[in-house]
Amino acid sequence: MALGERDRREHAARRAALLKRIGSHDVAIVPAASEVTRSRDTHFPFRQDSDFAYLTGFPEPEAIAVLVPGRKAGAFVLFVRSRNAEREIWDGRRAGPEGAVRDYGADEAFPIEEFDIRLPELLAGRDAVHYTLGEHSELDPKLTAALRHIREVSRRGGSAPTAVVALEPSLHELRLHKRPAEVRTLQAACRITAEAHVLAMQATRPGCNEWEIAAVIHNHLSSHRMVPGYGSIVGGGDNACILHYTENNTPLQDGDLLLIDAGGELDGYTADITRTFPVNGRFSTAQRALYDVVLAANLAAIKTLKPGVSVGRPHAVATRILTAGLVRLGLLEGDVDTLIRDGKHRRFYMHGTGHWLGMDVHDVGRYKVDGRDRKFAPGMVMTVEPGLYIAPDATDVDPAYRGIGIRIEDDVLVTAEGPQVLTDGVPKTVAAIEALMASAA
Repeated sequence: MALGERDRREHAARRAALLKRIGSHDVAIVPAASEVTRSRDTHFPFRQDSDFAYLTGFPEPEAIAVLVPGRKAGAFVLFVRSRNAEREIWDGRRAGPEGAVRDYGADEAFPIEEFDIRLPELLAGRDAVHYTLGEHSELDPKLTAALRHIREVSRRGGSAPTAVVALEPSLHELRLHKRPAEVRTLQAACRITAEAHVLAMQATRPGCNEWEIAAVIHNHLSSHRMVPGYGSIVGGGDNACILHYTENNTPLQDGDLLLIDAGGELDGYTADITRTFPVNGRFSTAQRALYDVVLAANLAAIKTLKPGVSVGRPHAVATRILTAGLVRLGLLEGDVDTLIRDGKHRRFYMHGTGHWLGMDVHDVGRYKVDGRDRKFAPGMVMTVEPGLYIAPDATDVDPAYRGIGIRIEDDVLVTAEGPQVLTDGVPKTVAAIEALMASAA
């Protein structure tokens, strides 16, 4: 699908921002994703490399973007698959070099087969190549061959780049700070994903199977031109204590909780929402006690996502509230500070409180700068996802709490005015969840 004029301008602005970072005397090489075999002659559904998609919007495999600032014929060069009538019958339409220029804003485009012979010309006279060696086994030798060729002919004039610099530090800093168009897409992805979670709550009943509830979510995403951004977790009972549970094939029992961690991807941007709720629509006393601790941690951690605050602050705040709650409920004994220092809380809370969110569900961007936690800035998006997981075989714990897994996850945009929760379309208080499920009974 061709990019609209607005999208072409957006991707051009992203490329311009990257070229400003790398400098006018360097060049950047960004490869597309490759198709991945699923079984014999079938492939997994193709998903474009996020860096390549961010800069080009070009949706096909077997493509390479070369960004050459100051080039007379234009800075944005694409190498793509040629049109092929026979292959297009089997595999779908291709843009070809002409379509890459017409529909995706390339200044020039060439068949991918010409990359090797044209690359030396694009690199000649440049100071450095911004490209990450070791990530693309087929492309690495082509780059080194081109550099070798330029050095061999440089005796007769011209010069070869003297350095190969990893592209990620420059590009991923751009991706970390979301542009207005990216925020709009993420907002839409979060809104539609929130709707899917609400439908899942309304559909849940004792006797349903986890896969039935997963199907409710996936159907709603599909109806809005979305796909799951990652493997959906639909874990009932003690399955919720398995952090990356994806089997989704167990009947839901009356009296259990159901944890759903699912997010839809829209135009390359992924939501990430987790909610935990009772299968029968009513929290037990023990379930509610643990749930309220996790909810308090979620709400308090969200408040810390403000410009200038350390990115480690949400985890510190959530960990303290969760540990204090565990002591209050008798699952831990001792001084809260000492328990945290000694890592005792990790028996029941073994993961971090959040991660960057964007084109990848665990999105790019450093958490530390010069060895210190970086500070939040407007345009960053982070998840906030505290949880408590009481193993079913925790024989030293009150039986009422055993086998309970709870996580509450929201997606939060940092703004100059403070945190903006993008996923508040899904209820998360006990009263709101019980009211929603009662209304669907």
